[in-house]
This record gives sequence, C-alpha cells and structure tokens, in this order.
Amino acid sequence: MLKISVWHGDLSDSYLKKVTQLGVDCLDFGNGGYFPGVKEQGYPDLDALLKIKKKVGSYGLEINRVTLPDLTEKYIKGRKGGDKELANSCQALRVFGEAGLPIARQRFEGDTFPQQMRAYRSTHRGGYRSRGEALARPQAAVPSPEELEKWWERFSLAYSHLVPIAEQCGVKLAIHPSDTPNVETPLGGLGYHRVTDAFPSRSVGYLYCCGTRAEAGGSSLVLDELHNYGRKGRILMVHLRNVRGSLATAGAFEEVLLDDGDLNPFKILLELKRVGFSGCINPDHIPAIEGDGPLVEQGLAYSVGYLKALLAALATL
Repeated sequence: MLKISVWHGDLSDSYLKKVTQLGVDCLDFGNGGYFPGVKEQGYPDLDALLKIKKKVGSYGLEINRVTLPDLTEKYIKGRKGGDKELANSCQALRVFGEAGLPIARQRFEGDTFPQQMRAYRSTHRGGYRSRGEALARPQAAVPSPEELEKWWERFSLAYSHLVPIAEQCGVKLAIHPSDTPNVETPLGGLGYHRVTDAFPSRSVGYLYCCGTRAEAGGSSLVLDELHNYGRKGRILMVHLRNVRGSLATAGAFEEVLLDDGDLNPFKILLELKRVGFSGCINPDHIPAIEGDGPLVEQGLAYSVGYLKALLAALATL
C-alpha cells in the first residue's frame, strides 16, 4: 500500500495533531543532527529516540525515515576527525536498528557542485515563491576525474562499513540523488546506478526524488528510472515534488506546487503501482503559500490533500 510521509515539523502536539487530521501515515527526519545525543556524543541517544518514537506513535503515526550524522569534508578528504564521523554514523545506524526504524539515509559532502549554479527565488501563480536554479555563466570548474574517483572510494569505504550493520539491524540504507544533478555529480544519473551495482545487498536502495531527477531530464527520465529501479525492488521511498524546466532543456529549473509543473504526478503514482512499490511518498520541498509560517502548514495541507486524492483515484483502477 502506498503511504504518505511528511517532515517531522516541530514535533509539537499541534503539528502532530494537524498531520494526523490530514491523513498522513508517517514522519521523515531529514537532519542528521536532529536527535538528542548527536551533538553531545556523535550519535542519537536510544532512550531519547524511543521517547520520540512513542510520542509519534501516540498519534497513530510511524517514523518512516531517519538520517545518519553527516559525513563532512573531514571524512571525504581523509582528514583528522573523519574516521570518527564514520564511527558515529555506524553507531547511529545500530541505534536506529535497535529502535526498530526501517530506513536511514547517509549524507555525503561533495555530491553536488553548487558553484555551477545561480540560485534565485521564482514567482508563480498568485505570487507564491519557490526555489529556482540556473546554470551559472561562466561555468565554474568541477572536480577532476581523479578527485571524483577519490570521492567514490570514500563513499564505498563508508558503505562497506554501513551495509553489514544495516543487514544485521534490519535497517534499509536509502541514498538520495545529487541535488542539483549537474553533469558528473557523484550521485547523478550514472553514479546513482553505480550504488546498487557496487552494493547489491537487499538492504541498499534508493530514496528516489522525482523532482531532482526531473531537474536532470524531465518527466520521461523520471518514469523510465522509476520503472528500472522499481521493477528491481530498489525504491525504498519517494520524494514527490514538481518542477518546471530542466538543466537539459532550459539550463534551469523551478520548483512548484504539485499540480503546477511539467510532471504528471498521477502517471508517477501509476508507474509506482505497476512496479509494485508499497512504501512512503513524501511531498517534499513544499512551496509556502499565502499566510504560511515556518512550518508551511497550508502548503503542506494542500500537498497532502492533492496526494490523497490521487491515491483514491489510483485505488479505483
């Protein structure tokens, strides 16, 4: 069964009540430093984590995805303190497994080339605003082939430690594509494929982001990749955001509300159903609409309602 997950917000009773009323199934935690214990000891405190899980569960919600402490430039460059970062991620994964949490993501410094992009705020119908990015002119230098291969070696070393722990603890490791997906980004189109080629364990898969991959090549690319990864059982969860344009077609893209972009969200859900996907769909990067505060609660309500209507239609087929 397809489910809906959203970000954890401020975890207040008001927020949890609101997302429960909207019909959300699960929460996702995208910040590797969010949980108590990470700042103090480098990894989450199990007792504090279980208290959060209990509070979330009291509203009929589940925790779908959590994030391991970041592997920063210290680790990627092999500098002092990098080995400790990896050890902390390994311990965090064990803690998440002990808490019975199903999916964890590891972030890696250096998987994007922000120097190649010019960020701006785009304006859309009625004046709502959202993230936009265009290729910078002139284009800045990117890492050399040797530097990119070194990045992959460090990625592989981290996964060679994390994957056996994930297998032992019953946690799935989900990797997100490089966002923004510039040419040669380590987790762009080719690098993303490389992850499951190198680590074929069934504990390894994808946090497939429709918006990020649409930034690379539009809706046809998204549908083809969903079919490819989905039929192999490699999609662990989905980020569903809509965009206009792509780097390939416009040299730029802009994030928009779910009904306002180039992607057809219903076709995406239909493809997910065809390949047997049964995890969570998160309408992430939600643009704020008039009257929204920091939690973007009105944009969130719109996105969840839109998704629930699509899922109700999908169920009739």
